[in-house]
Amino acid sequence: MGVDLLHVKGLSELDAEGPVVMLNLMRFRARSLDGDGSGWDAYLRYSALTVPMIKARGGTLLWTGRAETIALGEPAGQKWDYLALVYYPRVAAFIDMMTSPDYENLCDPHRRNGCEDHLIIATRETYSKFKAG
Repeated sequence: MGVDLLHVKGLSELDAEGPVVMLNLMRFRARSLDGDGSGWDAYLRYSALTVPMIKARGGTLLWTGRAETIALGEPAGQKWDYLALVYYPRVAAFIDMMTSPDYENLCDPHRRNGCEDHLIIATRETYSKFKAG
């Protein structure tokens, strides 16, 4: 799991001009791989570094929350601890951040240390009660 799993080809095929919201699903390790606290602690270090990088690219953190339980569907293999919705003005802004040396060298180690699994789904708005930005 890591930047090496980034699907740049698929992302590049999305409409380059439209905004994108990334749905992040995270499962944390009980203990950070570097031994510095829990997986959650490592994720907080990751977030402290990545949120400014997101904002520098015109993005914003829209929403975060704890995953409580599977409400519909097969729960097997679907245990997530935390979710985040992150807005980017263009998919290129997301790719730029994820492939930057600062992200790879400074941020991603904390993410890897803290997350047992991290899935990001690129989404496009079809309806919204609130507007991002």
